Parts: sequence; structure tokens; C-alpha cells
Amino acid sequence: MKDPLSARQGVLAAAGTPTDSKSAVAAPRGLATPAFDAATTASEVALGELRRLLGAWRQHEPGARLGHDPEALHQLRVTARRIDATLGLFRRQLPVALTHARRTARSVLRTLGAARDLDVQLAELARHSLALPESERAAVEPLRARLESERYRARARMIRALDSEPTRRWLEALTAASAAAPSAAGAFGERAMVVMPERVRRRFRKLRKSVRRLRSNSSMEDYHLVRRRAKQLRYAIESGALIFGKPAEDELKALRRLQDELGAHQDAYMARNRLAALAADPANELPAGTLFLMGRLAERHSTTTAQARKSLTRSWRKVRGQRWRALRSRLGELLDNARQGSSAVIAEPVPAASAATLAAGYPHPAPEPQPHPLEH
Repeated sequence: MKDPLSARQGVLAAAGTPTDSKSAVAAPRGLATPAFDAATTASEVALGELRRLLGAWRQHEPGARLGHDPEALHQLRVTARRIDATLGLFRRQLPVALTHARRTARSVLRTLGAARDLDVQLAELARHSLALPESERAAVEPLRARLESERYRARARMIRALDSEPTRRWLEALTAASAAAPSAAGAFGERAMVVMPERVRRRFRKLRKSVRRLRSNSSMEDYHLVRRRAKQLRYAIESGALIFGKPAEDELKALRRLQDELGAHQDAYMARNRLAALAADPANELPAGTLFLMGRLAERHSTTTAQARKSLTRSWRKVRGQRWRALRSRLGELLDNARQGSSAVIAEPVPAASAATLAAGYPHPAPEPQPHPLEH
């Protein structure tokens, strides 16, 4: 089944040339993310981050359209998430029109997410198939065909969303704003070393509050809220990693592990629900052997969900423990320096190699379950 991408777009995308889709945007020239110093404003940080993210969008969109490498779609989804997170984190330091455009970002995110979820489930099915005896592998094919069909439809919706007029206007607005000179009026002139530490602390408090509400029988929505707030905290730390220094790098490692476990939890839950829907639809006419296989897969996903919940205790302890205390101390130091007018912003800089990868996308390996009750 051919993917919903024109042949001309495919050739251009494979060659690294922008396609003729409506969503293609030109890169602003001569603009780089500003270096941090005592006078750097939060608005400058926000615009620099948007420039970087627009570059990432242009890098990953062609591959996501082609569909040959699932990682390209994953990275485009990560980029869209980060754009939305940046618009939320710096809403007071960005033009109102951009913050209002978050609705478009979230619409694009939904279509990217639907296609990505099916990529993940198909990859999991392929791994499971390899572990089956040869005599049982034939039962996999009807399920794989149904999932491939769903993936095709999800990708068609994704391409339509990427080519839509709202998406084109959204990308053009982001490009124009990131190319404009930052204003120093009002909230736009607030210094980064004053604004960003407090936003990190506020997001940590929100994450801690959502974790404290978790119980062994908490709903998927409760766990999804924890996952979302963990991402918000992570993005806030990454945006200021160059001034937060090594404590930020250490805390980010713990946050990534927490996110991996919450991601495995969410993926397993979604996969189990999709299997249940396929099995319940008589129009699919799945053979008995395939239905039996789907039942085993559903049990496996349920086990993954339960193990991910148990493993959260250790991961959360690492996030809220010594790493957070070190970062919190650094945030307080920055605020004190800002109030005293000090120019000593970066006391403990992140190594160049680490700084370059702090905001990069990353794969989601399966978590190693740690059977402990959730602690706060």
C-alpha cells in the first residue's frame, strides 16, 4: 500500500530538498541562539529556541512524510511538542498571536501522535513475532495487515494536517516571530536569569503535586498528567540548561528515565485498547488463531503497564532527591545574583558536547521494572 505522499515530494524529500507542500517554510538567515549573560532576556531565549526548533522541523518533516524511517516521525512529533511547550513556557515573552496559535500546534500533534502510536505497535508486533515458533507466525499476519491499514489512514490524516492552511500559517507566524528583533518592553524585557529559575521551580511543584495524588488504582488520566508535567519540567530545565549548569544535566537524566517509564506505560495502554477494539469489531473477521494471539499480546501489555507503575517509585525518588536539591540550590544562586546585579551567570557550565544534546530527541527503550510501592 503506497503511502499518501506524492512521488515528486518523495524524491525531493529523499534528496533533502524542501517539498512543494504548503507547510514548507524558509529558514531565517543569519540568526543564531543568543549566548546567555546577565542581560539576556527571556524573550531572546524563547526566540532562539523557536529558531532552533524550526530548523529541527525542516530537518525531520521530509522523512516523516516519506514514512520509511519511523524515527523521523518520532523526531517531528518531539519537535512539535517542544514548540508547543516553548509557546507555553514563554507565553508572557512572546507575541500574543503565537500563544493563541497553540491550538494549531496541538491539532498537528494529535495527527503525528496517532501515526507514531501505530509505528510503535507495529514494531512491537514484529519483535513479538520473531520470538514465536514458526508454526504460530501465520497468526500474526492478519493482525499486522489490520494495523498497517490503520497506519495508512493515520498517515493520510497526518499529511493532510501538515499540508493544511492553518499549519502553513502557523509555521509562517513562527518563522516571522523568530526572525524579528526581540522587544524590551514590559514582560518582553524580563531577564532570563530571573524568569527561568522560578518557572522551573513552579513546574517542579506541579509535578510533585500530581505524583502525590497517585494511588495504586489511579486512572490512566492521572498517570498521563504526571507524564505531561514531567515533560513540562524537562523542557523548562533544558531551555535554561546553559545557565543552570551541571545540576541541570543530572536532573535531566533522572527525568528522562521517569519519562521513559511513563511512556512505556502509555504505549502499552494504548496498544491494549487498540487490540480490544479490533477484536470486538466483527467486520475484521479475524481468525481464531489471531484472536488468541491478540489475547496474549493484551496480557503482555497489561503486565507492562503494571510493571511501569511499580517502577515509578525509584525513578521519582531520583528526580526529587539529591539531583533536585542541587538544581534548586543553583536556581536560588541565580536569583540571588540577579537581584544583586551580578554578572556571574554561569558558574558551572554544561560541557559543550552535553549542551549540544540536552534538547535532542531520544529513543524510548523498555523500562526495567522495579517492584516498589509509590513513595512521595
